[in-house]
Amino acid sequence: MSTDYAYDEEGYLWPFFVFTLTLIITLPLTYILVKRSRDPAASFPRIQTNYTIKDADLVDSLRKKEKRKDRKLWLIIAVAVGWAVMGYMLVLIQNTEVPTQKIWNPYDILNIAESATEKQIKKKYKMLSLQFHPDKAKPDASKNETLEDLNNRYVEISKAYQALTDEDVRNNYIQYGNPDGKQGYSINIALPKAIVSDGNGKYVVLVYSMLFGILLPYLVGSWWYGTLRRSKEGVLMESANRLFREYKDTIDEGGVISALSTGKEYEELFKGDKADSGLSKVESRILAEGELTPLAGGLSVKDKEKLEDLESGAQRKAFALLWAYLGRIDLEDPVLNKAKFAVAPIAHSLNKSFTAISLAYMNTGPLLASYYASQLLIQALPPKSSPLLQLPYFNPAVVKAVDGDSRIHMNVQDFMDRPDAKRRSMVVGKGLLTDEQYREAVSVAKQLPFFRVAKAFFKVTGEKFILPSSLVTLVVKGRFVPPGSENVPEIEPMDLEDIDAAEDDLDAILGRKVKKQIGTDEKGKPIYETVAEEPISAPLAASPYFSRDHSPRWHVFLTDSKQGRVAVPPFTFAQFDRPIFEADGKTPTFAMQTLKAQFQAPPQAGHYTFVMHAVCDSYVGFDTKLEVTLIVEEASKANEMDVKEDEISEPDEDSIAGIMRGAKGGPVAAPKPKKKAAESDDEDEDSESGTDEEADDTSDTNTDTEEEDN
Repeated sequence: MSTDYAYDEEGYLWPFFVFTLTLIITLPLTYILVKRSRDPAASFPRIQTNYTIKDADLVDSLRKKEKRKDRKLWLIIAVAVGWAVMGYMLVLIQNTEVPTQKIWNPYDILNIAESATEKQIKKKYKMLSLQFHPDKAKPDASKNETLEDLNNRYVEISKAYQALTDEDVRNNYIQYGNPDGKQGYSINIALPKAIVSDGNGKYVVLVYSMLFGILLPYLVGSWWYGTLRRSKEGVLMESANRLFREYKDTIDEGGVISALSTGKEYEELFKGDKADSGLSKVESRILAEGELTPLAGGLSVKDKEKLEDLESGAQRKAFALLWAYLGRIDLEDPVLNKAKFAVAPIAHSLNKSFTAISLAYMNTGPLLASYYASQLLIQALPPKSSPLLQLPYFNPAVVKAVDGDSRIHMNVQDFMDRPDAKRRSMVVGKGLLTDEQYREAVSVAKQLPFFRVAKAFFKVTGEKFILPSSLVTLVVKGRFVPPGSENVPEIEPMDLEDIDAAEDDLDAILGRKVKKQIGTDEKGKPIYETVAEEPISAPLAASPYFSRDHSPRWHVFLTDSKQGRVAVPPFTFAQFDRPIFEADGKTPTFAMQTLKAQFQAPPQAGHYTFVMHAVCDSYVGFDTKLEVTLIVEEASKANEMDVKEDEISEPDEDSIAGIMRGAKGGPVAAPKPKKKAAESDDEDEDSESGTDEEADDTSDTNTDTEEEDN
């Protein structure tokens, strides 16, 4: 038995091979290209405003450049070529005739019926053998016949006759489908023979060597080196190492901003002489006298000393441009202004790495400083500046008019809580805001998503007590109440409860699906459909100076105020379960939002007081800080409660359960004496009230908290 290799001489196999191979490569590349081309921010709501800054065109150009950055030219070409090749292969598959392989059948060869007798078979064989015998038959030139064709025809006739008359040959035909017995394997190669013959085989070997010996190792090596070259946060490992060296337990947000200038990513932005070009001009501007701060850039004395100690280069220019960006300083040079807006997103990405480093140390101060630095970068504000500068058209002159002689800046919420006439008298006037600018600023302020915490408590799902080392859930209840909101509804008490789902409702426990009414039936009864619950995102940050679209995030974590340590690491929330605004995008819903974070309870029983932080990474002054107390009970107390619940009272003898138990010989309680009808009614009413109160008490694990007063 041998193996035969059949090459695709007719060209009906290799188009399938090429099409399949191209499809395997092109589909993933197409998915990557579509994913990169799609703008994630397009599906997010936006704060409605017509306000634009002076350099809005530079900021927009950087945003568009970042979106184009993901659309690699080679990727577009590869996808286009891939689909073109697949289209051409489909045309070949459609137009190429596929040869059919006939099944060897002796009756068809002899041209007789399968019911023919042995005499008829012999007669037909003699007639055909005389007709096609090589010594007697002659090739027909009109049919392009050759002697070889006639010989093969004669051999087929002989084999067909033997398969029907000779017992051994017939057994081979029945068992193997061929009179010659078991045949060798035939492997079809989906390539024309010319590719691997006539001296072309060396080129095939060369192509395979390049693909699997050079290209594949290069791609795998590039991917592996890329994963080692960057940290989990997406920054260069060398930049992460530099940030690690800049970390200090006493660092503040200004120190974090300075530390972010050490990133290696700036070297790509300031190649060659770009690092020193215009540097002296930038430094002179940020070190000039400021209107609200001693220095125009908002630098502290310590930051100024650090700038002076730096050598000229990419780091020094990044340092200067960062403070020029935070101080909103016009550098009066399109190139420098564009570079000023370009360094902020790089610093923001580096700040994620610094946050991870701070979490490794679990110190409260540096972690909060990293979150505050994120707020400053997105809003383009120097440290300790007025939160009112986040509003459109607000400048140092307007802030001075609002703050007056006070050393403490007024935040957006306090400003918007004042009557409209009072606000207008403070900021509208000569050298301040016009009436139109004031209305635009108020309109934006009333769309800012300020998360106001209403209640925070601890619980263990399905349990009445929190035991040592149990899985605790921190439940935070709050509403988005934009500054200056009017007609804010009162909080419903039930909205502050967290009712456990039924034990058999797995979808509700996992929060995967909700029931939605899709119509009514013939009798008017509602028809419900179980659908996946779509998370709600907050509007993109109102950040006209930041050259990226950013979705706000809220970080919730617990700290120990006495030790200055993080007790429970941050849980990040960017999506919510209830709508924040109505369909118009401006009217708040005031819907109660529920945030949950799980962690392990302390191993010992006791009362643990923490400080809960809810920090927004996009807006200055929109943070919440309150004390929460976790009560961990002894395991023995829970066991006592379980025993009490297991004790079932004996049924009355006049009840159905009592009659059945008495019939079995069990003890029953004596019937209670009958009371007056009025007393009985009162008792029924009291009993029903107690049931309602017990139903309202959804969890005994709720611990004392302080509600946020805003």
